[in-house]
Amino acid sequence: MLELRSVSKKVGRDWHIKDVSMTLEKGSVNILLGPTLSGKTSLMRLMAGLDRPTSGEILMNGTDVVGMPVQKRNVAMVYQQFINYPAMTVYENIASPMRVAGVDKATIERRVREAADLMKLTPYLERTPLNLSGGQQQRTALARALVKDAELVLLDEPLANLDYKLREELRVELPKIFAETGAIFVYATTEPQEALLLGGKTATLNEGLVTQFDDTIDVYNRPSDLLTAQTFSDPPMNVLPVRKSGAEFVFNTSRFDVPASLSGLRDEEYTIGARPHHMSLQPPTGKSMKLDCKVSTTEITGSESFIHLQSEGIHMVALMHGVHRVGIGDSLPAYLDADNLFVFDRNGSLVFAPGSNGHG
Repeated sequence: MLELRSVSKKVGRDWHIKDVSMTLEKGSVNILLGPTLSGKTSLMRLMAGLDRPTSGEILMNGTDVVGMPVQKRNVAMVYQQFINYPAMTVYENIASPMRVAGVDKATIERRVREAADLMKLTPYLERTPLNLSGGQQQRTALARALVKDAELVLLDEPLANLDYKLREELRVELPKIFAETGAIFVYATTEPQEALLLGGKTATLNEGLVTQFDDTIDVYNRPSDLLTAQTFSDPPMNVLPVRKSGAEFVFNTSRFDVPASLSGLRDEEYTIGARPHHMSLQPPTGKSMKLDCKVSTTEITGSESFIHLQSEGIHMVALMHGVHRVGIGDSLPAYLDADNLFVFDRNGSLVFAPGSNGHG
């Protein structure tokens, strides 16, 4: 078990990590989710022992490991920018941590072959890293971390440099690997979809703060505050400042009927949140909130269209399946699905989440 107790890290005048407390259980998968520079790598380096916290405690199985050299910790770490031994073959790169640990030859052979097969590296075992593609080099670094039999495995955006097909395959395989090893896995990503695919628990980070840490699906379905909701949505959650007045929500010159599920809210100011896939250019089958918008730009991936909209100074994104042709500057209505609205109070705290039985 890894425990962080009120851990902070200050560099010069800047706080890279602020008062983080977390408990990571043996055999667990823990996702660090946040944008670039949110503190994910800084937190991992503290966990690994590469950096020392300015304040707070870090305990491994009840023992304070602050100040313990990283060489004396049973930790494996894989960065987005892969690191391999250039003079060694792929086989020897993967085998190296086991050789250092004095593992017998037969076990090394078996585990290297298993890891190479998983990472699609079997044809390249006798090559050196310089004769591999970037994706093959990253897979070599991943395989070396997996065979190390470490208590703590830290993966810092490890799939970011791989091609799409392999990335999707490994996203499916990695949770199975994690479950089998019994190690504590910590996986950093900027992608909410990746966190949902990997499951486990997720910590959302923003500017060195952990805003929430809970089961991944619970953080997604019930973010504790607006900042967490924005972090766990790609594109970010659409937000609309409104004032509740009786049976209506008022947004600038627009007025909407308050959905029955929200009728118990007090009359005051709120922020309504709707994920992009709950905003559409066609009215949904259920109740909706209609907004007059102008198209600012579109992004078409083939299977999906991201329609960027402006409504009375507010930027929003509608995510729609298929190809939708709209012109920049077009005026058109957009609809928020009233059954899938989040509501946050004026301090940004969650008041209501879709599917919940009440407020709070």
